[in-house]
This record gives sequence, C-alpha cells and structure tokens, in this order.
Amino acid sequence: MKNKIDIFFCTSKLALTAVSIAMLTMSGCRINKGMGNNKQQLNVLFIAVDDLRPQLGCYGDTIVQSPNIDKLAGSGVLFNRAYCQQAVCSPSRTSLMTGRRPNTTKVWDLKTHFRSTIPDVVTLPQYFRSNGYHTQSIGKIYHDPASAQDAPSWSVPEIAAVTKKEGKYVLPANRQTKSSKAVATEQADVPDNAYIDGQVADQALEVLRKIRDKPFFLAVGFRRPHLPFSAPKKYWDMYDRENIPLPLHRTPPGNIPAYAVHNNQELSGYSDIGSNDSITDQKKRELLHGYYAAISYTDAQIGKVLAELDRLNLTKNTIIVLWSDHGFHLGEKGLWAKSTNYELDTRVPLIIAAPGKAQGAKSDQLVELVDLYPTLAELGNLPVPGGLEGTSLAPLLIRPDQPWKSAVFSQFPRPWLYKGEPATMGYTIRTDRYRYVEWRDFKTDTVKATELYDHQADPGEVNNIANISANIALISELQRRLRNGWQMARPPEFNRSSAQ
Repeated sequence: MKNKIDIFFCTSKLALTAVSIAMLTMSGCRINKGMGNNKQQLNVLFIAVDDLRPQLGCYGDTIVQSPNIDKLAGSGVLFNRAYCQQAVCSPSRTSLMTGRRPNTTKVWDLKTHFRSTIPDVVTLPQYFRSNGYHTQSIGKIYHDPASAQDAPSWSVPEIAAVTKKEGKYVLPANRQTKSSKAVATEQADVPDNAYIDGQVADQALEVLRKIRDKPFFLAVGFRRPHLPFSAPKKYWDMYDRENIPLPLHRTPPGNIPAYAVHNNQELSGYSDIGSNDSITDQKKRELLHGYYAAISYTDAQIGKVLAELDRLNLTKNTIIVLWSDHGFHLGEKGLWAKSTNYELDTRVPLIIAAPGKAQGAKSDQLVELVDLYPTLAELGNLPVPGGLEGTSLAPLLIRPDQPWKSAVFSQFPRPWLYKGEPATMGYTIRTDRYRYVEWRDFKTDTVKATELYDHQADPGEVNNIANISANIALISELQRRLRNGWQMARPPEFNRSSAQ
C-alpha cells in the first residue's frame, strides 16, 4: 500500500515544576498524595470494558447510573476526547496492547493474530513482565476466542479469557437455543456472579489477595455492555424504561457511500431481532434499557475490585486505568453496535488515576488508545520502548489543559467480516472541530469517496458537507493532515524534542 509511514517514536518528559503545581491549584485539580515517582515500583490495575461508549455520570450523562466509575474519575484524570484506532474488538485491542496502529499490526479483522504478522512484538503486559512484574489477565483483554490469546503477555495462564454461552445467559430458554445468540437482552433475578462479569470480579478479588506483595500488572476485562445485554434484575430495576429517550437522528446522512455504514449484522443475529431493519420503538427502548442495565452491572463489578484494592492498602501505590475498546451506536443513524468511522463508534471513555498525579480533573485534549502503552511505561518509571506509535499522556496527568495533539486517527475496512487485506479502507482524522473520512482503494490508494462533518455545527454527524464547493480548501487541508499522519499531529513539546 502507498504512503506508508516509517515508524518513529520518541517521548518527552515534563517536570512537575512549581508553575505546574500552581496551575493545577488554580484549575481546581488536586494532587494524589500516593507514592511518588522513584520510591517504589507502582502496580498497574488495567480495567477494560467491552463496547462501552462515554455514556456515564462522570461524562455528564443524566440517565446512566455509574457511581463506581464516577468515583474513579474523581481520583484521576478523565479524558473527554479519547479515540480508538479501529472500532471493533480485536483490531482495537491489538493496537492498544502492542502500541501500534492497525496498518502496522495488519490486524483489521477478528481472526488474524498479531503474532502471525508481527511475531516479535513485545506487548504492553509482556514489557512489564520483562521488567520484573507479575502480569496476569482475568476476563476479556484480547479478543474472545482461545486462538486470540497471547501467553507471552502473562506470567500465568489467563483466567476466564474465553466465555461460553453460559456466561452470557442464565435462563434455560436462552441457554438451550442452538445458536450462540439467543435473545438480545436478558434479565434474571440472580446474584451478580451468575453471569460472567460477576465471576470475573470474584476472581479479581482472589488474585489481588494473592499478588498483593509483589509488583503487578493486573488486567481485568469485563464483557458487558457487549451484546447480549444481560444483567441481574436489580440493575434493570434501576431504570424506568418509559423515561428512556430514543435517539433524535435515526437515519444516516443521505450523501454517503453505502459502505460507510452497515446492515446491523451484529444485532440482527439475535433471535428476537431478525434480519430486517424494522426495529419497533418498543424494542429500541428495551435495547436501550438493557444497555444501561448492563453498564450499571459492570460498574458494580468494577466497584468491587476498586474496593478490594483499597482494602488491601494498594490504591496509593497503583496506577489505575479504565478504558473501552470502542464506542457503540444505539440507534443513531439507524445503526446498532460498532464498526464505523463515526464519532459514536470511535470515541471511548478513558480514565487514568495515578499516584502523584492530578485528581478530579478533566482533559479535553485529543488522545488515543494507542497512547496507553508509552503512558504506562513512563508512569511505571520504565524506559519507553522504541517503535511505539502513540504518545505518552503522562504530561496531561500533571497539566490536563496544556496544548496537545492537533488530531487523532482511526480507520475501518470494507467489506467487513473477512480475513486478510480489505478492498476498501476508510481513514478518518478527528481534529478539534472536524471529522474528515477518506475511503480509499486499499491496493492503489485511490480515493473513492469522502465525508466531512463540522462538530461545531453538527455534533451528531448528520450532514456530510464534503460535496459543498465552499469546503474544497478545508478538505484539501484535512486531506494533507490525514496523509501526513499521526507523527505530524503530536504535541508541540513532543515535536520540538524529536526534532532536536
């Protein structure tokens, strides 16, 4: 493919000066008074949530009840504009765990394992393991199947990395269907650990007690609110379905290529949905209700893990990261689930709480999941490896409002659900104001279609304004920036440092 970018990585460190402290104080941020930088190895609690969009109390949502995640946000920095590199499970998680973007990992699908394309790569937990950490995985960190796991990443075998139908459903009628997908929602009056995420939380508590006396990198991955939206009844009871609003814009823009969207294949596979797009408003409310209940269920499991970390007196010496692999559509543009280049699919929740860094702070700077590898290396006082394609966010944990990246980048292939190189790749650049999408023939790099959305006037990305003649110069500039890529979009300090 044309226009390949040579991988280059360099990082800069900003000192916590008296000026920085003063600016933090003036902005209302607090400093976490846990262990400082050089006295003891910091642990890492790495919490992944599947299919969670930033619809949480700490992100300003007034419907979803997420008290434990909200509390975590109050102890760290919440990133208001964080983005994944490809909005589907395996490519996104591969990018985050290797610190490389999808065109480098060559993982654009759900079947390719990165060890077959970049066999010698050192993953994020593997790097911590090589530096004396006990690394362990509970739940979904890589993609679900056994074939997607990565033994070199972990000190011991994974726990609950692969789940069967029994983890998703508890009602006999749903467990006994021939298909792996029964109904799209389930509620049952059962304890939390009747479902897989409650079991993951229980295992995490046990593991924390066992590894408390050694430096650890503990990855805990929760599967809900991924479909099916299954959760114990008490979490459904937290919401009044009739008060759940339906999305305002339920049709896609009219002037986009057909491959910019999809046919809701992930949702349509469930027995109560069917293969057509005629989902009634009643069913939509049921799906929304299920998504919110699943969020609250997962939030409760996260709360248990955080409470145990605190009870064991480990919080003060632990970096806590909470992230989702991608966002999710809930009927907006007529779309359900993920796998597009739009804002609702690419934007993710991201919270980092680290000893000695800001507390109760929000950053509106553009950041990416690929940034987590260098960030955690730096926060752990480890040398940042070469070859990474993200930028350490450590400076933003000191001064969250400082100038940062001018753009972030995502992509998605078409057709979807294939293995190997795609026919068409959609590349998107998100700047402070605009989202520009360029659909290219993957072999020739020829532009086939474009999309442009002005988030100042159109935050829902309803109107594609790429075909308006007045925007020709703007599109040319965004195209140039997209082609120049992530290296040219790095923070000013980073670019000055790397140029020296």
